[in-house]
Amino acid sequence: MAQPTFEQLFQTASRSSVHLEMRDAYMLDDPAYRAWQNGRVALGGADEVHWRGLVRSAVDRGVEVRRARIVSEPLSDYTRFEYDITEQHNIAAGEQVRWLPRRRATALALPGNDFWLFDDEVLLINHFAGNGDWTDTEIVDDAEAVKLCATAFEAVWVRAAPHADYRPG
Repeated sequence: MAQPTFEQLFQTASRSSVHLEMRDAYMLDDPAYRAWQNGRVALGGADEVHWRGLVRSAVDRGVEVRRARIVSEPLSDYTRFEYDITEQHNIAAGEQVRWLPRRRATALALPGNDFWLFDDEVLLINHFAGNGDWTDTEIVDDAEAVKLCATAFEAVWVRAAPHADYRPG
């Protein structure tokens, strides 16, 4: 049986979709990031419109969509880009976003990879190359891994500042 895709998992979530990001750079060839580097904001592409529609649809059916970012300070250029577009890209779609400076995460038990957790049951791990390029995803159904990631996300969420309150150091 084929594993569900990320989009299928997002579309079938009924209570929650949470995402923990822990890298300082992702996909540095992203056209929106390249445009930002050149002083332009380019968020009208098909991928961005699709993402906002996917999130909005989930939120409209009662799914709580939360994203927590553990970040190094001062912010990398890529993380600064994420910060600059969060209001109009993530929050406008209905996501809740929080930021945790890495120095405040020292005492937390964190998984080795970024992940999405759907309804506290289905764990989708994102794998990246050293340069930040996405390589693949993995669905993990091990109960201990799911529990670790759920606990880690909540620990980060409690310590992190909401986007409206976060001022990069």
